Amino acid sequence: MTGVMNFSDDAMALHYNNLYKILRKDSINSSQNSSINEWIGDFGTEASFLKSARIFYAYFTPVILVVGFLGNLLSLYVFLSRNMRGISASTYLASLSTSDLLTLIFYVTVEWIRRGLVYVRPDLKLTFIDVEGLCQFQLYMSYVSRFLSAWLVVAFTGERYIGVCHPLRRRDICTKSGTRRIVGSIFVISIVIALYKPILSAIYVGTDGKHYCTTDRDYDFASFVLDSIYAVLITLVPFVIITVLNILIMRRLIIRNKRKRECKIITEESIIRLEFTIILLAISFCFIGLNIPFFAVWLRNFLHSKFISKMDVMEHLEGHKAFSNFEFWQGVLYITRTIFYLNYCINFFLYSITGAYFRREVKMLFTYHSLKRDSYSRCSLRTSRSNSQTPQSYL
Repeated sequence: MTGVMNFSDDAMALHYNNLYKILRKDSINSSQNSSINEWIGDFGTEASFLKSARIFYAYFTPVILVVGFLGNLLSLYVFLSRNMRGISASTYLASLSTSDLLTLIFYVTVEWIRRGLVYVRPDLKLTFIDVEGLCQFQLYMSYVSRFLSAWLVVAFTGERYIGVCHPLRRRDICTKSGTRRIVGSIFVISIVIALYKPILSAIYVGTDGKHYCTTDRDYDFASFVLDSIYAVLITLVPFVIITVLNILIMRRLIIRNKRKRECKIITEESIIRLEFTIILLAISFCFIGLNIPFFAVWLRNFLHSKFISKMDVMEHLEGHKAFSNFEFWQGVLYITRTIFYLNYCINFFLYSITGAYFRREVKMLFTYHSLKRDSYSRCSLRTSRSNSQTPQSYL
């Protein structure tokens, strides 16, 4: 989603700052000094909002990074543990934790170094990420990991939809081997789709002497189109699929709940399925909720980009609120971007709140056991009776 966003942040920020300096310099000997000064005053008001937004981004993002690294590492350990790895749903959640970790490393951390750390410590110059080769690799990995995170949520939603709404097909589709094939397919698709990004990227030096890892100017329009398609693929398309499937899942759960209350039948299998379904609903709703604000700002920037808007940039500059409007939306972008980052650190808390098995496994991490751990009877791969079901067959 942020491919076009990054273009707006870097290229457009440089463009507007340069035009602002030129316009302000030319206004010194102008007969319209009073109106220019009034305009600059308005600009300063909007700049204060941008300053507050940058402070929020600069100081809150490191908290997200620390919580995200710890939470995803713990989640990965739990879902790969002996008691949980036999469940097909754990494969999705372990893969999701891995992709979130990669996103935190190659996307959130790098973006914070470029936009947050330089604000907190302007004297500290870290230019190693804006060099030829490393620039392209970082962009490629960030695009691969974000695509993976989005579509793993979609795949997990599809798996839960089949398990809840088509129980007769569950044994054939919702298996450990089937889950691995699906996760592997998503990974292959993501590395292929993101190949265009490093090819169409380059290092440019701004007027301030800073190096910028951004779109190659020779492929400006092609990168804009492909970034827009990529943004739709990791936001709008997953939103629609997840929303539709969740509505169908909740509808079936409501119907099933009414039947069970009438029959007063509560089985162990139904409790397990319900728990993982609740985990899914929590993940998918947070995924949509945390993405929507950032996506809305991206859509606004997309519609006002030079390739979409027919109004020339200089026509915008004739209005006295041109730069202040730009500063306002830059501030909104910093805030929504920070909210968007929460998507990569919140899952651990969702698992802990909605998953009893997950909470028990985490507790065992910090509890000493002198005896061998007892496997969960409901999650163990071993069966006590020859006719009992394995976790893969109903999860």
